[in-house]
Amino acid sequence: MNAREHSRCIASDLQTIWLQESDFKEWKLVVQEILRFLKAETAFMNIRPLRYSLVLDSHPDTLPHVAAAITKRHLKLRDAVLSSFHPNEVKYSELTIDTFRMLQCLEWEPSGLFYQSSGSKLSQNGATGTSRISYIQDIADPTLPANPRKAVLYRPSLTHFIAVLATICEELPSDGILLVYLSASGYCGSAQNESGCIHFGPRGDRGSNCIYPSDFVPFTRRPLLLVIDNDNSKAFKVIAEAEKGESVAMLLSPSCSPALSDCSHNSNGSLFTMFLTAPLQAFCMLLGLSGTDIDLDTFNKAEMLLSSSLNNWGLALATSDTLNPVWGQILGDPFIRRLLLRFIFCQAVLTLYAPVYNDNKFLPTCVPSLPTPVLPPSYSYQSVILNLASMFGATKRFIFSEDVLPESIQTNMNQLTL
Repeated sequence: MNAREHSRCIASDLQTIWLQESDFKEWKLVVQEILRFLKAETAFMNIRPLRYSLVLDSHPDTLPHVAAAITKRHLKLRDAVLSSFHPNEVKYSELTIDTFRMLQCLEWEPSGLFYQSSGSKLSQNGATGTSRISYIQDIADPTLPANPRKAVLYRPSLTHFIAVLATICEELPSDGILLVYLSASGYCGSAQNESGCIHFGPRGDRGSNCIYPSDFVPFTRRPLLLVIDNDNSKAFKVIAEAEKGESVAMLLSPSCSPALSDCSHNSNGSLFTMFLTAPLQAFCMLLGLSGTDIDLDTFNKAEMLLSSSLNNWGLALATSDTLNPVWGQILGDPFIRRLLLRFIFCQAVLTLYAPVYNDNKFLPTCVPSLPTPVLPPSYSYQSVILNLASMFGATKRFIFSEDVLPESIQTNMNQLTL
């Protein structure tokens, strides 16, 4: 059963159980956490699975290959360390909303789940007016590759975090790469935290609950992909100057997030993480759209357009003769490829978003840099954003080049069939 359906069933059952008075407060807190967790999932987060679906995503066997002149090495995502901590963030037990989304994004969707659409509008809980999705449970498909191993750490001490990294790096296969996802607040002192400290505990205990960019240097003897969602994430660029054997790939969040009318990190999680795990939903949230504002057919057409565009961008990356080998050696991994392409989409959207237009502190960064011809705001990226914005009646929320006008874009949106 879908994880969210499980959670709703649990919450419903717990609300109807007669509990002993001594357990009441504890169980009440559990129910409140579950309900808050479910509410944090946007009104249309359930439209497609966060996990990698062979039905909805590109089949790994069809992914374009990077030229041998770029790299002859091909790495696979074998392990991931996921950790998130923000004051008063949405969580259930020790699983935060950001970690949950990233956790799901790095797994295969069992092929025994088939989707049958019906209805025309999205309701507040992500379902359509009638039964939107019918789940047909089946035994896990044995033909699917194994999921990457994942270690989820909640508020780890530095020593615990280092011990986990050391163990995983020791066991990492020769063809493997380790992904580390950190989402937390920077240190808020009298001056900006130039050291890039990420806090995973009380502010007063600065030493044992802080992770610095330099803490990763010993582990650069093995291939690493760092996904840092932090207001001072760019401080992690210093790792690239101190590597001990392998070049580190990094996806770094913006220093600031655009102001959203109905969204805050405490109630909905990180916008950057949402772009990496549910990009079209993040796009709609940026525009202030909820499920009740969107026609399901329109959303599905937009999803198809975005999927097609991401595939085209992936092909452009794979065939670029200036692609950095650090990205070339991991672009063939379906999970990493999807994260990187969604990162580019996030960068393109925020580059053109009118309220923060041309303001670098609102833009994410990747290290090493991607080839200039395949970076926003090129014509191809602008045309995709324009088409998506047109579908949702939001073209005025973005600033496009003069040669990218609604009347000059001959899109095949009308040819998209569901």
